[in-house]
Amino acid sequence: MNRKTLPADCRRARRTVAPNGFTLMELLIVIAVILILMLMAMKTIGSMKIRANELSAINSIRVITSAETEYESTYGANGYACDLKSLGGIPGSGLPTPTSAQLLDNDLASSGYKSGYLFKISNCEKVTVNGTDRITGYVLTAVPASPGKTGNRGFCTDQFGGNPKYDPAGGANCTQSLQ
Repeated sequence: MNRKTLPADCRRARRTVAPNGFTLMELLIVIAVILILMLMAMKTIGSMKIRANELSAINSIRVITSAETEYESTYGANGYACDLKSLGGIPGSGLPTPTSAQLLDNDLASSGYKSGYLFKISNCEKVTVNGTDRITGYVLTAVPASPGKTGNRGFCTDQFGGNPKYDPAGGANCTQSLQ
Protein backbone atom coordinates (compact mmCIF):
# COMPACT_ATOMS: atom_id res chain seq x y z
CA MET A 1 0.00 0.00 0.00
CA ASN A 2 2.78 2.18 -0.45
CA ARG A 3 1.73 4.60 -3.17
CA LYS A 4 3.89 7.09 -4.82
CA THR A 5 1.91 10.19 -4.10
CA LEU A 6 4.78 12.33 -3.12
CA PRO A 7 5.99 13.39 -6.60
CA ALA A 8 2.51 14.48 -7.76
CA ASP A 9 2.01 16.55 -4.62
CA CYS A 10 5.37 18.19 -5.14
CA ARG A 11 4.50 19.06 -8.71
CA ARG A 12 1.27 20.69 -7.61
CA ALA A 13 2.99 22.69 -4.93
CA ARG A 14 5.65 24.03 -7.30
CA ARG A 15 3.24 25.13 -10.02
CA THR A 16 2.83 28.90 -10.07
CA VAL A 17 -0.42 30.60 -10.82
CA ALA A 18 -0.39 32.72 -13.99
CA PRO A 19 -1.30 36.37 -13.30
CA ASN A 20 -4.81 37.33 -14.27
CA GLY A 21 -4.91 40.79 -16.02
CA PHE A 22 -2.54 43.74 -15.73
CA THR A 23 -0.83 45.17 -12.72
CA LEU A 24 -1.62 48.66 -11.55
CA MET A 25 1.77 49.91 -12.70
CA GLU A 26 1.24 48.58 -16.24
CA LEU A 27 -2.15 50.29 -16.45
CA LEU A 28 -0.72 53.62 -15.26
CA ILE A 29 2.04 53.48 -17.87
CA VAL A 30 -0.44 52.78 -20.67
CA ILE A 31 -2.71 55.64 -19.52
CA ALA A 32 0.27 58.03 -19.37
CA VAL A 33 1.33 57.13 -22.92
CA ILE A 34 -2.24 57.63 -24.21
CA LEU A 35 -2.46 61.04 -22.51
CA ILE A 36 0.83 62.17 -24.04
CA LEU A 37 -0.36 61.13 -27.51
CA MET A 38 -3.67 62.93 -27.00
CA LEU A 39 -1.91 66.15 -25.97
CA MET A 40 0.24 66.02 -29.09
CA ALA A 41 -2.81 65.39 -31.29
CA MET A 42 -4.90 68.20 -29.76
CA LYS A 43 -2.49 70.87 -31.00
CA THR A 44 -2.53 69.36 -34.49
CA ILE A 45 -6.33 69.13 -34.53
CA GLY A 46 -6.66 72.77 -33.41
CA SER A 47 -4.38 74.03 -36.17
CA MET A 48 -6.23 71.89 -38.74
CA LYS A 49 -9.54 73.39 -37.62
CA ILE A 50 -8.17 76.93 -37.93
CA ARG A 51 -6.89 76.13 -41.42
CA ALA A 52 -10.29 74.68 -42.42
CA ASN A 53 -12.08 77.79 -41.07
CA GLU A 54 -9.74 80.05 -43.05
CA LEU A 55 -10.34 78.09 -46.25
CA SER A 56 -14.09 78.29 -45.64
CA ALA A 57 -13.82 82.07 -45.13
CA ILE A 58 -11.88 82.49 -48.39
CA ASN A 59 -14.49 80.43 -50.24
CA SER A 60 -17.33 82.42 -48.64
CA ILE A 61 -15.65 85.70 -49.66
CA ARG A 62 -15.59 84.46 -53.26
CA VAL A 63 -19.24 83.35 -53.09
CA ILE A 64 -20.34 86.71 -51.65
CA THR A 65 -18.33 88.59 -54.30
CA SER A 66 -20.00 86.52 -57.01
CA ALA A 67 -23.43 87.23 -55.45
CA GLU A 68 -22.60 90.96 -55.41
CA THR A 69 -21.74 90.86 -59.12
CA GLU A 70 -25.00 89.08 -59.92
CA TYR A 71 -26.94 91.51 -57.71
CA GLU A 72 -25.40 94.49 -59.50
CA SER A 73 -26.28 93.08 -62.91
CA THR A 74 -29.84 92.16 -61.84
CA TYR A 75 -30.63 95.39 -59.96
CA GLY A 76 -28.56 97.86 -61.96
CA ALA A 77 -30.40 100.92 -60.61
CA ASN A 78 -29.36 99.95 -57.07
CA GLY A 79 -25.78 98.94 -57.89
CA TYR A 80 -24.24 96.63 -55.32
CA ALA A 81 -25.85 95.48 -52.09
CA CYS A 82 -24.52 97.29 -49.04
CA ASP A 83 -25.47 94.53 -46.59
CA LEU A 84 -25.56 90.75 -46.55
CA LYS A 85 -29.29 90.61 -45.80
CA SER A 86 -30.10 92.09 -49.20
CA LEU A 87 -28.17 89.24 -50.84
CA GLY A 88 -30.03 86.60 -48.81
CA GLY A 89 -33.64 85.63 -48.56
CA ILE A 90 -35.59 82.43 -48.32
CA PRO A 91 -35.94 80.68 -51.69
CA GLY A 92 -39.56 79.94 -52.53
CA SER A 93 -40.88 82.76 -50.35
CA GLY A 94 -41.74 84.81 -53.40
CA LEU A 95 -39.92 86.54 -56.20
CA PRO A 96 -36.45 87.93 -55.48
CA THR A 97 -36.37 91.65 -54.70
CA PRO A 98 -33.57 94.17 -54.11
CA THR A 99 -34.00 93.66 -50.34
CA SER A 100 -34.20 89.86 -50.59
CA ALA A 101 -32.33 88.79 -53.72
CA GLN A 102 -32.02 85.10 -52.71
CA LEU A 103 -28.44 84.91 -54.01
CA LEU A 104 -26.78 83.77 -50.76
CA ASP A 105 -27.51 81.08 -48.23
CA ASN A 106 -29.91 82.73 -45.80
CA ASP A 107 -27.98 81.53 -42.73
CA LEU A 108 -24.85 83.41 -43.81
CA ALA A 109 -26.82 86.42 -45.06
CA SER A 110 -28.91 86.86 -41.91
CA SER A 111 -26.22 86.24 -39.27
CA GLY A 112 -23.03 87.22 -41.08
CA TYR A 113 -21.35 84.27 -39.33
CA LYS A 114 -19.92 81.10 -40.83
CA SER A 115 -17.21 78.67 -39.70
CA GLY A 116 -15.82 80.92 -36.98
CA TYR A 117 -15.73 84.06 -39.15
CA LEU A 118 -17.81 87.24 -39.13
CA PHE A 119 -18.61 88.69 -42.57
CA LYS A 120 -19.50 92.31 -43.19
CA ILE A 121 -20.05 94.63 -46.15
CA SER A 122 -18.96 98.19 -45.37
CA ASN A 123 -17.49 101.39 -46.82
CA CYS A 124 -20.24 101.57 -49.42
CA GLU A 125 -19.63 104.27 -52.01
CA LYS A 126 -22.74 105.69 -53.57
CA VAL A 127 -23.84 108.18 -56.15
CA THR A 128 -27.29 109.69 -56.39
CA VAL A 129 -28.90 109.48 -59.81
CA ASN A 130 -32.39 110.97 -60.27
CA GLY A 131 -32.99 110.87 -56.52
CA THR A 132 -31.98 107.19 -56.23
CA ASP A 133 -28.84 106.08 -54.44
CA ARG A 134 -26.69 103.68 -56.47
CA ILE A 135 -23.95 101.78 -54.64
CA THR A 136 -20.82 101.84 -56.80
CA GLY A 137 -18.31 100.29 -54.41
CA TYR A 138 -17.99 98.27 -51.21
CA VAL A 139 -15.48 96.48 -49.01
CA LEU A 140 -16.20 92.93 -47.87
CA THR A 141 -14.40 91.70 -44.75
CA ALA A 142 -14.20 88.39 -42.93
CA VAL A 143 -12.58 88.46 -39.50
CA PRO A 144 -12.22 85.60 -37.02
CA ALA A 145 -14.82 85.64 -34.24
CA SER A 146 -12.09 84.58 -31.79
CA PRO A 147 -8.64 85.38 -33.21
CA GLY A 148 -6.22 82.54 -32.55
CA LYS A 149 -9.04 80.06 -31.89
CA THR A 150 -11.36 80.17 -34.91
CA GLY A 151 -8.85 81.74 -37.31
CA ASN A 152 -5.58 83.63 -37.45
CA ARG A 153 -6.06 85.88 -40.48
CA GLY A 154 -8.69 88.38 -41.59
CA PHE A 155 -9.70 88.54 -45.27
CA CYS A 156 -10.91 91.42 -47.45
CA THR A 157 -11.96 92.18 -50.99
CA ASP A 158 -13.87 94.90 -52.81
CA GLN A 159 -16.12 95.40 -55.81
CA PHE A 160 -13.23 94.62 -58.15
CA GLY A 161 -13.05 91.04 -56.84
CA GLY A 162 -9.87 89.21 -57.67
CA ASN A 163 -7.94 87.29 -55.07
CA PRO A 164 -8.85 88.35 -51.53
CA LYS A 165 -6.13 90.01 -49.47
CA TYR A 166 -5.45 89.14 -45.85
CA ASP A 167 -4.43 90.68 -42.57
CA PRO A 168 -2.03 88.37 -40.69
CA ALA A 169 -3.12 89.94 -37.38
CA GLY A 170 -6.71 88.77 -37.87
CA GLY A 171 -8.22 92.20 -38.46
CA ALA A 172 -9.56 94.04 -41.48
CA ASN A 173 -6.32 95.84 -42.45
CA CYS A 174 -5.74 93.57 -45.44
CA THR A 175 -2.49 94.32 -47.22
CA GLN A 176 -1.05 90.94 -48.22
CA SER A 177 -2.19 89.01 -51.29
CA LEU A 178 -3.18 85.37 -51.10
CA GLN A 179 -1.20 83.01 -53.28
